[in-house]
Amino acid sequence: MGLTPQVKKIIDAYENENAGVKGNLVRMLNTGTLAGTGKMVILPVDQGFEHGPARSFAKNPAGYDPHYHYQLAIDSGCNAYAAPLGSLQAGADTFAGQIPTILKYNSSNSLASTKNDDANQAVTGSIQDALELGCTAVGFTIYPGSDNQFEMMEEVRDMIREAKDVGIPSVVWSYARGEGVSKEGETAMDVIAYAAHMACLLGAHIVKVKLPTDHIMQPEAKKVFDENKIDISTQAARVKEVVRSCYNGRRIVVFSGGAAKGADAVFQDAKDILAGGGNGSIIGRNSFQRKNKDALEMLGKIMKIYKGK
Repeated sequence: MGLTPQVKKIIDAYENENAGVKGNLVRMLNTGTLAGTGKMVILPVDQGFEHGPARSFAKNPAGYDPHYHYQLAIDSGCNAYAAPLGSLQAGADTFAGQIPTILKYNSSNSLASTKNDDANQAVTGSIQDALELGCTAVGFTIYPGSDNQFEMMEEVRDMIREAKDVGIPSVVWSYARGEGVSKEGETAMDVIAYAAHMACLLGAHIVKVKLPTDHIMQPEAKKVFDENKIDISTQAARVKEVVRSCYNGRRIVVFSGGAAKGADAVFQDAKDILAGGGNGSIIGRNSFQRKNKDALEMLGKIMKIYKGK
C-alpha cells in the first residue's frame, strides 16, 4: 500500500533519515491489521532472557517454541515481532518475509546481582546478525538512573549510527532503573517523560517506555509540573505528556504492556494510549502467556481500539 496521510505525517518528521530507514519504518507502519493508521502493536518476546523460560512460558507451554511467537505475531496482525538473536534465528527460514522483525541487541537476566554492579545489559547481537536475518529494525534497552547509564547510552548511540548506515531504524527501550531511581520512581510521570526524551536525544526512531503513574519523583520536576499546571490526573493525560516529551509527537512512542494482568486492564491501557496520542503498544506477556485463542481475541480487540472501533 502507499503512504496514507497518517503514515506520511509520521515519516515526514524524520527529516534527516536515509531512504532505507524511512522505508523500513513505512514497512512496519504498513503491516498487519493497523496498516496505514499510524498505530502499532508489536509482539516482544525477550522475557526468556529477562526472567527465565519457566517464568515466561510455563503458563502457555506452546511459547517454549520460537515458531509459536512468529506465528502469533502474524496471525494477530501485529506490525512487527521483536526478539533476541537466537529466537529470530530459530524461525528465520520458515517465516522469512512474513512479518517485520526487530533484533533485540542487548539483554539482562534475573541471575545478575546489582549489589556491586548496578542495572546493566549485555550486548548479544550485531548489525551483521540483523542484516543476515533480514530484520526491519534493531532494538536496545537503556537504564537511565543506573550507574552504568552513560556507558549504555554511548553503546546505544554507536549502535544506532551503525544501523542507520545500512538503512535500519532503531527502537530504544528506555527504562529508568538503578540506584538513582526509587521503585516508585521507575514509573513516575516525570521520570518516564525524561527517559522517553533521552531516547529521542540519542536518535531513537521508535521509543518504548512504561505507562506512567501520577507520582512525581524529583522535587524539582514537581515544582515545574505544579507551576505550569501540567495535567497528569488521568492515564490518557499522562500519555499525552510523554508524547509531548518525544519532540511534541515527532517520534513514534509505544508503551509497554507490563506484567500479565486482566484483559479489561489491557484494553483500558490501549484506550488511554489512543486518547493520549500514543502510537501504540509493545505487548508481550499479556499476549503470549495466554492460550492462543485468548491471545488472538485480546490482540484483535486491541487492534480495534487503535482503529477507533
